Amino acid sequence: MPGARAARHSDAVHGAGAARDRTAPQFGVGTTDDGAHGSIVILEGVRVAVTGGAGFIGVHTVEALLDGGADVVVIDDLRHASSRRLPDHIELVEADVAGAEAREAVKRFGAEAVVHLAAQGGVNRSWREPVEDARANVLGTLSMLLAAVDAGCRRFVFASSGGALYGSTDRLPTPETEAAAPLSPYGTAKLVAETYLEMFTRTRGLSACALRYGNVYGPGQDGTGEAGLIAISCRRLLAGSAPLIRGDGLQTRDFVFVGDVVRANLLALDSSATEPVNIGTGVQTPVNAVVAELMATAAVQARPERVPAPAGEVRRCCLDNARARALLGWSPNHALSDGLSRTYRAFAGAASVPAVS
Repeated sequence: MPGARAARHSDAVHGAGAARDRTAPQFGVGTTDDGAHGSIVILEGVRVAVTGGAGFIGVHTVEALLDGGADVVVIDDLRHASSRRLPDHIELVEADVAGAEAREAVKRFGAEAVVHLAAQGGVNRSWREPVEDARANVLGTLSMLLAAVDAGCRRFVFASSGGALYGSTDRLPTPETEAAAPLSPYGTAKLVAETYLEMFTRTRGLSACALRYGNVYGPGQDGTGEAGLIAISCRRLLAGSAPLIRGDGLQTRDFVFVGDVVRANLLALDSSATEPVNIGTGVQTPVNAVVAELMATAAVQARPERVPAPAGEVRRCCLDNARARALLGWSPNHALSDGLSRTYRAFAGAASVPAVS
């Protein structure tokens, strides 16, 4: 039911953030402190379409939007739905974002803003199926941009990828001014989608912003696929299997907790920024260290299983978040140790985990 409020969720998705430096907010509604989960971005009555809203980041984003009083419609084909269920009575349109049905849903809902999270998210899969990757990540984004313009939307927030766009840069932490040099079809598709965003902002008057996420993790992430080191490791540990490390484990990533990403989504939604913005911690952490901490949390002593690293994998990733602080008033609230503990506890508290082959 549009306008319904979700129960306050216990994963601390909302966190206290610094005051925002912005002169032209889209909806002018600010934040408030509810005393239990820190600051909530208030979007009372704003009509928001969330694509990919049944997925990992999407469900958390929908919960936060409802907490802030927004009216929400979710558009999702449900192929990669999160184990974390959408709030009851949420309006859900099951559709492919590249198709006419999804575009019609945005207009019919009367959306004032779109948070576009729907994507094909696997780097390895993008090499196996580059045409499908481009269809989902480029055509799907273009379709939703057209829908936003047709519906008269005031704001469009796009989930891009800092890890995949910058490639093998030696400039760490990497700022948004670094030239994009993707090493995969997935990263290339995100770059093309960002180019469409810039063009629509320049020529069609749509206020659009790309958020370049680091490696997002947290409760509700799928641990059954190829992507998502932390979710996969949690699942394997709970199933009694050793964690799996691709390559030597010395490759680094900028791991950012889903609650911090959700807060960035909502701050960007109410911002006037149109530049791409990194959403990361500014800290690079080796894969080996993450796996070791999860094993310690699980009280498991085992030697991780190792397989060759995939071709073209980015070796080091660390995102400069100075622009996010300046334009959105955003900074991460969850240290990696805290986020890993919350994530493992959430997996442990979920339904029984089948054995991992």
